[in-house]
Amino acid sequence: MAYKLDIVLETQPDLSIFLNNMIKEFNNKHSVHHLEKRKQGAVQPINIMVSDDNHNWVGGLTAEVYWNWLEVNYLWVHEDDRGEGLGSTLLEKAEGIAKQKGAVQAKLATFDFQARSFYECKGYKVVGEIKDYPPGSSFYIMVKVL
Repeated sequence: MAYKLDIVLETQPDLSIFLNNMIKEFNNKHSVHHLEKRKQGAVQPINIMVSDDNHNWVGGLTAEVYWNWLEVNYLWVHEDDRGEGLGSTLLEKAEGIAKQKGAVQAKLATFDFQARSFYECKGYKVVGEIKDYPPGSSFYIMVKVL
């Protein structure tokens, strides 16, 4: 069979959707866990917002529970409000909710210039590191048994 390669150096949303669908189809055939995750309600979101007296967000956390894992997507606290324990409170609340939902482990990603030491103080361990990503920094995958 003859193949033709087209190279396009700009965003191709249709190609991304196609490839995503094909990978999902493959994963669904080969992993019962991937198939289960796609069912309605299988992914359980956790969203926690921190507001000031003026109802402005000064921090928050978004996460999901699936496969008996908590996956922390974003945790952020405004610079002016750091050091008050808000980050710890957000993480502890999310972990507690996740445990109620059946999670037994947690995972997250961070850069060395972000919060690696904070997460280590909370019991997370580095299980993966990509050095020089971005250049001059490291990217970490961290996990914790809940």
